[in-house]
Amino acid sequence: MTDSVEHPSPIVHRPSTVSEVADLVRRAAREPVPLTVVSGGHGPWSHAPAPGIRIELGALSSVEVEGTRVRIGGGAVWGHVAAELANHGLALSSGDTASVGVGGLTLGGGIGWMVRAWGLAVDQLVGAQVVTATGDVIETSADEHPDLFWALRGGGGNFGIVTRFDFEAHRLPGIALAENVVDGDATDVLRATRDLMRDAPRELTVTFMDVPPMDPSAPAGARLTAVWAGPEPKALQAALAPIAALDGVHSEVSTPAYRDILLEMPQPEAEEAPAPPGFIAANGLMSDLDDELIDRLIAFRSAYPASVVFLRSLGGAFADVPQEATAFPARSATWFVMAAAFDIPGLLDDAARERAAVEVQRIAAGRLAEYSNFVDTEQSETVAGMYAEEAFARLREVKRQWDPQNLFRRNHNISV
Repeated sequence: MTDSVEHPSPIVHRPSTVSEVADLVRRAAREPVPLTVVSGGHGPWSHAPAPGIRIELGALSSVEVEGTRVRIGGGAVWGHVAAELANHGLALSSGDTASVGVGGLTLGGGIGWMVRAWGLAVDQLVGAQVVTATGDVIETSADEHPDLFWALRGGGGNFGIVTRFDFEAHRLPGIALAENVVDGDATDVLRATRDLMRDAPRELTVTFMDVPPMDPSAPAGARLTAVWAGPEPKALQAALAPIAALDGVHSEVSTPAYRDILLEMPQPEAEEAPAPPGFIAANGLMSDLDDELIDRLIAFRSAYPASVVFLRSLGGAFADVPQEATAFPARSATWFVMAAAFDIPGLLDDAARERAAVEVQRIAAGRLAEYSNFVDTEQSETVAGMYAEEAFARLREVKRQWDPQNLFRRNHNISV
């Protein structure tokens, strides 16, 4: 589709009803103009102004609970959702950060703190209300428009605007949390953690993060954080005993509320937001965390003081879902791995920038697939690498059916 009208800055709309969303979609298709859709306002397309129509869904943020069925507006953020669900003794495997939008995280798959206990966010999705490229409002589920429902579970925002997500939530009386601060070289900790997680109970999900000084929500240095899906600190301590016994590891176990472990990172208004810092980054869903990969991650973090290394364990319920059941790739992966160097003016020279780009790609070289939710730029030439080959072909067919003019393209775009 060729845009016949260009606006120097976005025309921002904040609809409060689904019918208003539908009217805006019909307008964007009619004029035609580029269309940007923002749910929680946390992701890369939330900040940089783009021409055309911008739909911000923040007013559609209701959370309705009926038993364990939860209906969540497309503009809600996970912090609000977690707080509301806690009042009912429920939880969903959500994003790690309170300001992350339910829409963006879910449509990309959604690797959260309970990924081994409950699977991805999309694995808990049972239905959705969608405004299509024609401005129609439809319901989709495994029984209604099943191909579209399949595509929404990992295919991103390519197929319509989801104005309501229907989830099946989980009873959660409490959790146990362990923070393991790592002093010095983290190689032994990563190898021991890898070995531990091969046979770990699915109640246990761990994250390793090594970051430079950034803000209070992400303390500098290396730490292994573990969450147990239940109020059982002794079970968590027993599971992590091999890690806590290592030299240089300082462990502390607590029993916070699940909602309280979501990081608070306030987001400014989109039109006032500064451009996010540049990253030279790569990520991957990995079949295994072998010694060579661990060594590369440790060396990368050492070589670039302003860099981040992030890992999360998979398996458990994540692996229970058949590969063909959703669009999300690589159900056989046992780890998610990401490495990134900050690319801020004056920080890296050209040679260092080139080296960092090569090194992050070496780290990701053995991946089964790239995780779209951790890719912060539009890279149409690499979108196929975010899916299994058969799934990508099927996604293109669904795109042709539901959005043949590619109205919804400000995303990791699956073109027709």
